[in-house]
Amino acid sequence: MLDILSNGFKQARDKLKGVSTLSEENLKDALNEVRQSLLDADVEYGVAKNFLKKVQDGALGRTVQVRAGSGDARMKVGPGDHFVDICRQELENLMGPVDTSLKLPSHRPATVMMVGLQGSGKTTSTGKIARHLQKTGRKPMLVAADIYRPAAIEQLKVLGQRLGVPVFSLPGADPVEICRQALQSAPANGADVVIFDTAGRLTVDEALMAELENIKRLAHPDNILLVCDAMMGQDAVTTAKAFDGRLGIDGVVITKLDGDARGGAALSIKEVTGKPIKFLGMGEDLERLEEFRPEGLASRILGMGDIVGLMKDFDRVAEGDREAEAMKMLKGQFNFRDFYEQLSTIQKMGSLKDIMAKLPMQGMIPKDVNLDDRELVKVKAMIDSMTEQERIDPACFNDSRIKRVARGSGRQAKEVSDLIKRFKQMRQVMGMFGQGMGLLGKIPGGKALGQLNQLRNMAKMGGGMPDFGAMGGLFGGGAGEAKAAPRPVDRDKLRKMRKAAKNARKKNRR
Repeated sequence: MLDILSNGFKQARDKLKGVSTLSEENLKDALNEVRQSLLDADVEYGVAKNFLKKVQDGALGRTVQVRAGSGDARMKVGPGDHFVDICRQELENLMGPVDTSLKLPSHRPATVMMVGLQGSGKTTSTGKIARHLQKTGRKPMLVAADIYRPAAIEQLKVLGQRLGVPVFSLPGADPVEICRQALQSAPANGADVVIFDTAGRLTVDEALMAELENIKRLAHPDNILLVCDAMMGQDAVTTAKAFDGRLGIDGVVITKLDGDARGGAALSIKEVTGKPIKFLGMGEDLERLEEFRPEGLASRILGMGDIVGLMKDFDRVAEGDREAEAMKMLKGQFNFRDFYEQLSTIQKMGSLKDIMAKLPMQGMIPKDVNLDDRELVKVKAMIDSMTEQERIDPACFNDSRIKRVARGSGRQAKEVSDLIKRFKQMRQVMGMFGQGMGLLGKIPGGKALGQLNQLRNMAKMGGGMPDFGAMGGLFGGGAGEAKAAPRPVDRDKLRKMRKAAKNARKKNRR
């Protein structure tokens, strides 16, 4: 997601390595990298131009502080860090401020009108909005007002069954009449929110807009949400302007952002139309609708992750006593049964690529790692083939047990033995560095970032890093791949680093 933008900002930061001040001369190359990435990502030209001007004005002549923070949190920063911080502020200003709330009157059924082009994900987004409202205690009803697209009504009915909400349809009637009768039947269906799934077209045409204007005139919708496909690029901005000019939209839902390497629409729509992005839709799952947070998307674009968004995903799907689970993880006392539950939680949170994009310290994630969600299925299949004793006590494994698990899961014996080996390695790492593995325990906060950084420093000293890319197949890395030759080990520095880590753990226990 947003790879083009992220790579452009990273290269811009690299251009500023080794400089002590931000001047017009050394900013030129950095801004060129950002300019190219914005245009490649289909950000509207005027938006890109204004953004670069604001970044340049904010950076020129700024005095760079080489130290930030205080005490143990004190760290060294440089011009590249300041440049990125300015970009972050301007990205947030570009996309925000945002109000993601919907207008929902209490004295009558509220109305939400979903509009957009055909193929933008409008019907799926209708179901996601209904699910979002269900979580707040509302009782939505879906209205099948798209009578033109084949199977559109059937698709909405399937979504209604999955959600347990009524779907109003009227065979043979025109969309305006369908919406009129749907409003009348809402109280009888026990609905306090009516969501109209209107028809889309391949292009914005007069017949479509006239029909939508008639529905608006009749239903007086409290909210008109435009659904835009992120892969439309600058066409999404043109579409948003056309719909806003005729209907007066209240907000935008950006879909398929997880499948788009550009994402320029997300940066352009708010600036060009003045209408906020309210939600981001990713994937087909009805739970995969996020309230739009400019600071979260800006942070992800700049390669800083989105820990707040990750926490929200985790809170949405996590069950049971999370404090007790976290303590087991932090002490390195978890077993394959616990690990299986954590993998199930990760699967509910979304795709591995999306989860990893929200992790901080993106530089620690290998660039060539294959984040294939099918790897999670393979690992769970191997654990499913274990006996209860093997899940609780991995130390009991021998060659016979490994071969039996391999046969039962349809994997190779080497894959099973690699899983066991990496699982033990991961337990050791968790015991040493507490929250450092994040997703497999409680989602990490600021303290975990310091511990991850400590782990990275140990690797730089030659102490070696656990194979994150292949750990139990979690991140999709292949087993047994050739490794680069190890760096020369500075034994003295490594001993000092390990001693410091040991003392820190003792201090934390006290």
